[in-house]
Amino acid sequence: MDEVSTTALTTLGRHREAPLNTTSNNYPNKSEVCKIEDGFLSVLLPITYSVIFIVGLVCNIVALWVFSFSQKPRTSIAVYLKNLAIADFLLVLCLPFRIAFQNTPGPHILCKIIGCFFYINMYASILFLSLISLDRYLKIIKPIQVFKIQKVEHSITLTHVVWCVLILFTIPFFFEAKINDNDPCGKKCFHFRQKKVLVGVINLIVVTLFFILCGLFLLFYGNIAKKLKTISLKAEQQHLKKRKYEIIMKTFIVLIIFLVCFLPYHIFRVPYVFSQMDIIKHQSWKQALHFANELVLCLSALNSCLDPLIYFFLSSKYKKTVVSVIKGKFKATFLANQRAPSIVRSVTDTKVAQVIQTDMLMVCIDQEGQT
Repeated sequence: MDEVSTTALTTLGRHREAPLNTTSNNYPNKSEVCKIEDGFLSVLLPITYSVIFIVGLVCNIVALWVFSFSQKPRTSIAVYLKNLAIADFLLVLCLPFRIAFQNTPGPHILCKIIGCFFYINMYASILFLSLISLDRYLKIIKPIQVFKIQKVEHSITLTHVVWCVLILFTIPFFFEAKINDNDPCGKKCFHFRQKKVLVGVINLIVVTLFFILCGLFLLFYGNIAKKLKTISLKAEQQHLKKRKYEIIMKTFIVLIIFLVCFLPYHIFRVPYVFSQMDIIKHQSWKQALHFANELVLCLSALNSCLDPLIYFFLSSKYKKTVVSVIKGKFKATFLANQRAPSIVRSVTDTKVAQVIQTDMLMVCIDQEGQT
């Protein structure tokens, strides 16, 4: 009898345990759940990236069409503008994948490829904006001299170097191993993940290089501002005052876009990397930094929509094409561009013999936009 009672109790105990096991299978263990959540980003990011994708795709296709159908570029700035358009076009192609796989355990290899591709083109945009700024700095501060970097053949070589360096520099990140295979956040695409010390240090070095570049930007444009301020307009030059303000807009639009799109991302990047390296340990700080990082990354992607403003101010062909599309005269503009030779003048090869330095600065920078 005792044996029968013992058997019955054992069987009853097993039946009672069964629901508990079923429940544990239906609900994942807390250790398997990523504690860093997307929250409102799950709605905001797809909408924002969709808008950036549509606007950026259209604007940069127009830019590539204009720059590709032009004759061989005759100035360094034309070379940089074309490569900037290529970088922006390739970046917006990454956005549909970021929308589709955001915060999901998508294909790990595909997520890595898209992530690396995104950052290659983002930093390509940063470097080409830097080269455009350097080009304008030399042409405004030293308008008579011609530096090697301003020659088309050297500019083309430099753009090739930029692309190669960025691709080579990104390869180690593609083969980056997970710091913890059991990290639930590391299994998600385009999400907060832990980083090894070496990878974190490399990220911080990149941020440091950006701030050095940013300092050079401010130095360049500070000197440009001083130069433009010292331009003396004689009585017979009063009609050039309006052109002066247009030249200022053409010059400083690059700086404004650079600072608005890329400075916030790199400011927040430092504490964000610290949180990935677990130097910042508090969970609420990690969550806040994840939100901030994703928002400023959207701002960086927005650069692909704002760079067409640079094309609009610095390239007369792009400007004419956009205006003709708006006015419904696209076909006439296309035929005119096909027949007319490419008008691309730099500061150093136009009117050097006809004007003194001040006048040349005013007139030739304006003509530089006829790319």
